[in-house]
Amino acid sequence: MSLKKAYLIVIAVLLIDQISKIYIKTNFFLGEEVTVFSWFKIHFIENDGMAWGMELPGIYGKLILTTFRIFAVGGICYWLNDAIKSKASNFMIVAISLILAGAIGNIIDCVFYGVTFDSSLNNVASAFVDKPYGAWFHGKVVDMFYFPIYEGILPKWIPFYGGQYITFFNAIFNVADVAISLGVMIMIFFNKKVFTK
Repeated sequence: MSLKKAYLIVIAVLLIDQISKIYIKTNFFLGEEVTVFSWFKIHFIENDGMAWGMELPGIYGKLILTTFRIFAVGGICYWLNDAIKSKASNFMIVAISLILAGAIGNIIDCVFYGVTFDSSLNNVASAFVDKPYGAWFHGKVVDMFYFPIYEGILPKWIPFYGGQYITFFNAIFNVADVAISLGVMIMIFFNKKVFTK
């Protein structure tokens, strides 16, 4: 696969990711939810950019995380270029392209959204405002896809969790997260094709 085709994958994923995030950010207030099916909802949340909403503590935690991600994207770009030069399998190139697109998509939120939008708390955000909600490198990542496939009380005979109310699957994510996960899954499930020349 050529470098041009690989970067077309990256650009396509980025466009879908950013269009979906900007739409949600400018049409939903924080916490608003729309039920598409009983097992699929659009639920708008924001997080500081780490998996499962974790944060690095301190005033520089977010800045450190975003800076690290930018360097990581540089490494992934190098990896993609090297894979193409060494004529790696198309599975490998597609997987790296998806991971790169997802990483860039979430970095865009972290770097730019804080200075582009106002707050979404009890309010539908507006873009390019006089009083944005954050600063450069301190934006929040927009998430919206929610798949509560099962909600209910587990039978009491189940060890440890029996009798407790649970929601499965309770993670809320975005297109960039899907791209990263899909890239990693391609490498795991098609590893013989990914790692052959």
